[in-house]
Amino acid sequence: MSAPSQIFDRAAVRRHRDRAAASVASVADILADTAERLLDRLDDTTRRFTSALDIGGRGITAPLLRARGIATVACDLSAPMLALSGGPAVVADEEWLPFGPGSFDLVVANLSLHWVNDLPGALIQIRRALRPDGLLLASLPAFGTLAELRGALTEAEAMLSEGASPRISPFPDLRDLAGLLQRAGFALPVADVEDIRILYADPMHLLRDLRAAGEANAVQLRDRRTPPRALFPAALAGLPEQDGRAPATLKLAIMTGWAPAPSQPQPLKPGSATHSLAEALAKPD
Repeated sequence: MSAPSQIFDRAAVRRHRDRAAASVASVADILADTAERLLDRLDDTTRRFTSALDIGGRGITAPLLRARGIATVACDLSAPMLALSGGPAVVADEEWLPFGPGSFDLVVANLSLHWVNDLPGALIQIRRALRPDGLLLASLPAFGTLAELRGALTEAEAMLSEGASPRISPFPDLRDLAGLLQRAGFALPVADVEDIRILYADPMHLLRDLRAAGEANAVQLRDRRTPPRALFPAALAGLPEQDGRAPATLKLAIMTGWAPAPSQPQPLKPGSATHSLAEALAKPD
């Protein structure tokens, strides 16, 4: 098999997280909101979890899991960011998880898998780290996230330099995510999306928040030269307005999948049906 395309510069991802460890507290409310939306899915199941892995939770997710009485190990690509999680912690690359089969009955990845080059491979590793009937809860930005900023940057850069380089990460389409879970061997895969809209009185604060969260540009093909001085002021001036404020959209895709187990509902074997489709669709007399 060929190696996955290197869309993202993983060394840059680590540097951005290292740097953001000192500032991530300024966006803790946003990160906590997304983490709580994700963990709310635990309330929809009667399954009780005892050991969890928090992948890239930025010091937010692990404490929320422990508050639910779940023993939690945190892991992150960045040692400084990982130090914010407290408790047991392992510096680990999401693309090369160092955990043995069946190590956890719950894995939570809140806004941490969208900088992974081989997402199907990462999901396979997560599934292997889960015990039978263990649960994966993951959130990541879906296609349409930061559409306002992406459009404004592209238009401003095209105007200033007659070209545009990738300045915002490509995001997966929601329609593909459930298929990725199924491809990775998860049972009962589900992917849905929640729209979160944040309004900024000062559009510059949007850029500051992205940097504070460790979400600076790490696309491999990014332009590494210093951007034109006028680029960001022109782009921010071109953002749409809502009630006099600049909107930023996060399309939060939430993925759930279960590690296969004999106790789970199983599809019927082909040819085992006792009624035909025609009978099921027939109108009553």
